[in-house]
Amino acid sequence: MTALALSLVIPVFNEEENVAELVERCIAVCKATGKSYEIVLVDDGSSDRSRELLCALATDPDNAVVAVLLNRNYGQHPAVLAGLAQSRGDVVVTLDADLQNPPEEIPRLLAKIDEGCDVVGSVREIRRDSWLRRLPSRLINAVVRKTTGVEMNDYGCMLRAYRRNVVDAVLGCHERSTFIPILANSFASRTGEVNVAHSERSAGDSKYNLWKLINLQFDLLTSMTAFPLRLLSIGGVLMAALGFLAGISIGIMRIVYGPEWAAEGVLTVFAVLFIFSGVQLFGLGLLGEYLSRVYDDVRARPRYFVQSVISSDKPASKHDQSSVVPLSNKVKEQA
Repeated sequence: MTALALSLVIPVFNEEENVAELVERCIAVCKATGKSYEIVLVDDGSSDRSRELLCALATDPDNAVVAVLLNRNYGQHPAVLAGLAQSRGDVVVTLDADLQNPPEEIPRLLAKIDEGCDVVGSVREIRRDSWLRRLPSRLINAVVRKTTGVEMNDYGCMLRAYRRNVVDAVLGCHERSTFIPILANSFASRTGEVNVAHSERSAGDSKYNLWKLINLQFDLLTSMTAFPLRLLSIGGVLMAALGFLAGISIGIMRIVYGPEWAAEGVLTVFAVLFIFSGVQLFGLGLLGEYLSRVYDDVRARPRYFVQSVISSDKPASKHDQSSVVPLSNKVKEQA
């Protein structure tokens, strides 16, 4: 397999309005670097014309485009993993297809890589997202920094650069719930960040609704640390202490004011009961999240299924069916 200097890996899901401009801008940026390159576009089960457009781009030898077609929608991170498995570059840059991460910022990440970093993240200087996206992102970023000890400020930005050794290490991991930026950081000897611009979406709609955002945050937390379980244990101890103090207080109040106080104490009992029941249910749900991920890992099912890979020169993947991510019945179509 011929090695390249640079690979761009871009997951695509219902982005027919942006694909042409995306590829045009990416090609211009890559040519300006003077490096050998490829653009790996992963169709994550799109229902619009995205797949058709990717196939057309991939059959044109002037584009250096590789189209990886998944048989259905698996989500952003499995799609990125599928692209990483097909990439050949010594440096791999990931970005979104919605053009909110301007491809023109890529040289800034490459310059940081040239300084000796293994992983380079990006920080969106002025986010063009709603508060519903920004607020949870800030909270999660703070938790990630606290639990991993890696000082990165914007884990939610897909515009990132990785050296090949880090990419190979990520592809060699077995877990099914994978948050790529954090996993990559765990293999990097040196990380860095650059400030980048963030554009408003010019066409199409965001593919992340509230429920997907919640699922993403759970995947992020449970895939990297047991800190939530530890926090739950600490919370349980605090709640038990609070309940003990509340019991003493209620006993004193009943002696002072008599049994008629607070409706014979019924309301107080119900309040305490609801508090402890809520904590127990939350704890069971959190344990269930971890157990479900253990169950998925034990089953060891593929994280994605590649239906076909299309490119003008038909590059072979370094990570074939014997790798950690099975690519069952992978077909290389003729250009």
